[in-house]
Amino acid sequence: MVVVRELSNLKEEIKIFDHLGKELADLAKLKELAEEEDLEKGIEEFEKKFKKEEFRIFLSGKYDRGAAILSIYAGTGGQDAQDWATMLLRMYERYCSLKGFSARILHQSFGEAGGPEGRIGTKSAFLEIKGPYTYGLLKKETGVHRLVRISPFSAKSLRHTSFALVEVLPVIEKEDEIEIKPDDLKIEFYRASGPGGQNVNKRETSVRITHLSTGLIVACQSERTQGDNRKKAMQILLAKIYQFQQETKKKELSEIKGKKISASWGNQIRSYVVQPYRLVKDLRSGVETSDIEGVFNGNLERFIEAELKLAA
Repeated sequence: MVVVRELSNLKEEIKIFDHLGKELADLAKLKELAEEEDLEKGIEEFEKKFKKEEFRIFLSGKYDRGAAILSIYAGTGGQDAQDWATMLLRMYERYCSLKGFSARILHQSFGEAGGPEGRIGTKSAFLEIKGPYTYGLLKKETGVHRLVRISPFSAKSLRHTSFALVEVLPVIEKEDEIEIKPDDLKIEFYRASGPGGQNVNKRETSVRITHLSTGLIVACQSERTQGDNRKKAMQILLAKIYQFQQETKKKELSEIKGKKISASWGNQIRSYVVQPYRLVKDLRSGVETSDIEGVFNGNLERFIEAELKLAA
C-alpha cells in the first residue's frame, strides 16, 4: 500500500515537471515570435507555477511526503504558557486550512480557567495533519516558540514571556519499520475529559500507552472506540520512538565529535512579540515580519520556505 502510494506520488511529480518543461518551451517560441506582451504575461505565470512546485526539491526525506503529527506543550509559566499553547494550536489549524490540509485534534489536555474572560489554556495537544508533504513542510517548526505580551492574567497588566514546545513527527504507517515488543507496552483506558475537567465520554474509550523502555507516553481520545484510539495512539508512539532514535544517533555522533548538545527545551527557534512592539522573528533564518495578526491567522509560508532553503 505504501509502495503504491509512493509510486503514485512520483508519477504525479514527473507529470507536473513535464508540464512545466512544455510551458517553458512554449515561452521560448513566443520569444522568437517577438510577442512581448504575451511573453511577459507567460513568464509571470510560469514563475508562479514554478515557485509553487519548487518546494518539492527541498523535500526528499524518507517521510517528507507523508502526514504529520504536530504536538504542542505549554512551558513553565502557568496560565500564560497554557494560553500561548492554545494560540499556537489555533495558528497551525489556520495554516492547515489555508493550505487545504486536513487537521484533527487527537488529544488535548486542558489547564484551569483564568483571567477576566475565564480563558482555558492547553497543557498539551496532538494535531494530526494530512495532505501532500505535510511532514516535510512542517518538520522545521519543531522547537521552542517564545511569546512576549501584556499578560491577560496579570491584574497589574505586566509584560510576560511565555514558552511552548512544538514537535512535528512523521506518521509511520508500517509498524515493522520500528520494532516494539508487546510486553514493553503499558496500555490504559480512561474517559476523555474536556475543559474544566468534565468527562466528555461515558465509556472508557480513550487510550494511554506507555513505552516502558524509553518512558515515552502517548494518548488519544478523538475516536469513538477503544480500538481506533489505540491504533492512533500507536501511530503517535511509533513517531515518538523514531524521533527518540534519531536524537540518540545525533547525541552519539556529537559526543564522538566532542561537542555538547543543548537540552531541546532550550532550542528557541522563533519569537512573537506583541508588546512593547509588534514583531515575529525566526532566529534561524532571520526572517521577520510586523504582521503578527497575519502570522497568528496561519500565514507561515515565509518562515517555512526560508527554513526549507536554509536546511538544503
